[in-house]
Amino acid sequence: MTKRAIQTLENPYRPGAGHMPPYLAGREKETDEFERLLKQTTILSNLVLTGLRGTGKTVLLETFRPIAVRGGWFWVGSDLSESASVSEQSMAIRLMTDLSVVTSSVITATRRERQIGFGGRSKKTHQTMDYLALLETYDATPGLVSDKLKNVLEISWANLSRLDCRGLIFAYDEAQNLADGLTAGEYPLSLLLDVFQSIQKKGVPFLLALVGLPTLHTQLVNARTYSERMFRVLFLDRLSNEASREAILKPLESMEHSIPFTPKAIKSTIENSGGYPFFIQFICREAYDLALQKLAAGKPPKLSIDEILRKLDSDFFAARWSRATDRQRELLSVAARIEGSETEFTIQQLVEHSKKELAKPFSASHANQMLVSLCEAGLVYKNRRGKYSFAVPLLNRFIIRQMKQRK
Repeated sequence: MTKRAIQTLENPYRPGAGHMPPYLAGREKETDEFERLLKQTTILSNLVLTGLRGTGKTVLLETFRPIAVRGGWFWVGSDLSESASVSEQSMAIRLMTDLSVVTSSVITATRRERQIGFGGRSKKTHQTMDYLALLETYDATPGLVSDKLKNVLEISWANLSRLDCRGLIFAYDEAQNLADGLTAGEYPLSLLLDVFQSIQKKGVPFLLALVGLPTLHTQLVNARTYSERMFRVLFLDRLSNEASREAILKPLESMEHSIPFTPKAIKSTIENSGGYPFFIQFICREAYDLALQKLAAGKPPKLSIDEILRKLDSDFFAARWSRATDRQRELLSVAARIEGSETEFTIQQLVEHSKKELAKPFSASHANQMLVSLCEAGLVYKNRRGKYSFAVPLLNRFIIRQMKQRK
């Protein structure tokens, strides 16, 4: 391959927050489950899509949108910022703003207005359910915020149902930002659950799809215990070895000219990515760029995994690691060396291992306090089994690499 030909080759891999990969591998089961939810005539189950960062939650949500539209559903939504959890009113505004994207095209009334002047012609004007019309309905409805919002949604469906429409999906990413009680006397998450449960019981086919980190499901249950029965929870885990191979190789198959990965490079990529889609894309993109540079320089395109991991540590892990204090880093370093900690670990394990490894070990109460702080910093989370897990995928491997570098 000539130097000029090498310079024209494109890198097909796209590591980024929510960037659509060239090939979505290993998510057939979740897609099938979503399609089953779309077949509901009465909404009994909503969707929670959860997992660690880097598992492809946002990407998968975006692939669900065209599936829903082809199935006759309308789709609205956005990322949920912390501001949506400030108050019940802000949550209501968020929902009405998103709803108006669909309802603003629905004509609810038509009237003729005669223009002023001799020989004036009459003019047709159409009244639609735009945001101002929704807000007017909301303000005119007596009762609490929940009463007002339920009425707006029910009236909206009464008009939308005249269209060729199965229902409406409210899809929200970063839903772990939702929480009750951030402002005294305000319960926006409970409001959301209460409103959707109520209108769904009345037969309104508005389906809620929430996407977020693993803490999301716990927050839903804490807000309303019945939410466990409201949602079908899909937990995105790492890809299998076979799906990882597809994520690596399929993008190259669609290219007219490309640089192939050797079996050894494929194996190394799978091992070092841990099967997480983001890391697969990151390693492949860096490897492909390095291969192009080496070929252009007349050298063999050998995979330099150590060099790529150093860049991954700098670009992805370093900023998160900087959130921890020195003492918290000691605790996380102990956790990283516990066998099986890539999945989960306990306070008891932390205490026992710290006694063996540290001059100043942790007591159970101190470890518990620090874990609470680390949860708030987004470095660990408490899973449903009452144990702790790293909130950042492969953080334990990064920590171990940092420890080796310090020696």
